[in-house]
Amino acid sequence: MRSKTAPWLLLGPFLVLFIGTMIIPIIMAIGYSFTSVERSGLLGEEGVTSAFAGLENYVAALSNANFIASIGRMILFGVVQVTVMIVAATILALLLESASARWPGFFRATYFLPYGIPGVIATILWSFLYIPGLSPIVDVLGIVGIDIDFLAPELVLWSIANIVTWTYTGYNMLIIIAQLKAIPGELYEAAKIDGAGPMRIVRSLQLPLIRPAVMLTIIFSIIGTLQLFAEPRLMQNMSAGITSEYTPNMAAYAFAFQYNDVGMAAAQAVIIAVSAFVLSAIALGVSSWTEKRR
Repeated sequence: MRSKTAPWLLLGPFLVLFIGTMIIPIIMAIGYSFTSVERSGLLGEEGVTSAFAGLENYVAALSNANFIASIGRMILFGVVQVTVMIVAATILALLLESASARWPGFFRATYFLPYGIPGVIATILWSFLYIPGLSPIVDVLGIVGIDIDFLAPELVLWSIANIVTWTYTGYNMLIIIAQLKAIPGELYEAAKIDGAGPMRIVRSLQLPLIRPAVMLTIIFSIIGTLQLFAEPRLMQNMSAGITSEYTPNMAAYAFAFQYNDVGMAAAQAVIIAVSAFVLSAIALGVSSWTEKRR
């Protein structure tokens, strides 16, 4: 365009929303993480004062056993759940894009459908399948002699993992399918001419070429794992194993809205963001290292 202002006019609405809803809140959260709030009176009715706290909030957050335990719990959750979900999404994508797949469009839509259900609704639906006395799954398992409580403290984390896997596997599958569709047909023809069978095509052609899409789904899943909130929050009243600081996001929420400690909550939010960045960088580094070793 000849006019230098036209692009900025077109980008203006987006930039205003992006700065107002993303950049400014991030800056404010970082600022709050270095402050402490002191309330005078029993309920703060005599006034509220803010003071610079330095790194006190970060030290307190990293010294909080519940917060550290929540991060460790989510790391364990991510190692198991993300691995299962990405492997399942990759297998489904490869099966649906194989030459012998029947009705691939129907099955793509079917596998993607759970992602279209809001997380709150999905959690409520699955909760009915977990509650003893209401769950047909628990009743059937009881008939065959298996007594299981999906909401028990030692199992509730994996019950949440099941909900997340059910919801997001189809979404990750579509990302991988999009990468598979971008593979030129000439490569498949050349592989067949060389005598490659279906498994050899998967192993030597498709899996290496979908690596960027798989890495993208892994990074999204790592970030989503550290942001886990809705599912455990809704199931908190159903399971004694879920505390108010069960996940990092729940801990930040509790300090902000239950304990009225905005500085601590902001520090925990910053730690969560940095942890997501570090873990994503590690995943990218491992992927690059393995690619160079090939």
